Amino acid sequence: MVTICTERFSDAAGRETLLDAAYGRARFTKTSERLREGRLPAEQLAFVALHQGRLVGTVRLWHVSAGSERPALLLGPLAVHPDFRNRGIGSMLMRHAINAARRLGHGAVLLVGDAPYYARFGFAADLTAALWMPGRYDRDRLLALELRPGALAGARGLIAAAGALAPKPDLNALVAADRESHRRVMRRAA
Repeated sequence: MVTICTERFSDAAGRETLLDAAYGRARFTKTSERLREGRLPAEQLAFVALHQGRLVGTVRLWHVSAGSERPALLLGPLAVHPDFRNRGIGSMLMRHAINAARRLGHGAVLLVGDAPYYARFGFAADLTAALWMPGRYDRDRLLALELRPGALAGARGLIAAAGALAPKPDLNALVAADRESHRRVMRRAA
């Protein structure tokens, strides 16, 4: 049985391993990644799918502005472990994420993805006709879903990153932790 849960800090390594397996290193070259880079996902809108405690799926939503300072969310990446594909886990994650965003009062969700797959959730390219992304992307794959009717009415312009910045690591703390770890290893070896 698969359970959808809010992502926890301890899920980070498993999530990254899953995304590497699903998309490889090329995921870091995508325009959508530029919009997520250095940002935190929208609060309460990062989810994982667990099967017997194992992380087998992930989806996150990020704050963006959809041209003209119109707030929206950017969904992605959505990934399911290769051993668990074709079991409806991706659909469960999508429905859960969309319902949570709607419940929290968000107006629209954007994504870059396969139009036939995402159409089943209500996503369409016509809502993004006057929007564009910073960098290379396939126009037919830029899709949107209005959670509130008219949320994207008149939206025109560049999709830009918004939302909270991720905290930068404290380099001094990392160096001190590394030194302490090295000292412990050396004491055990002695």
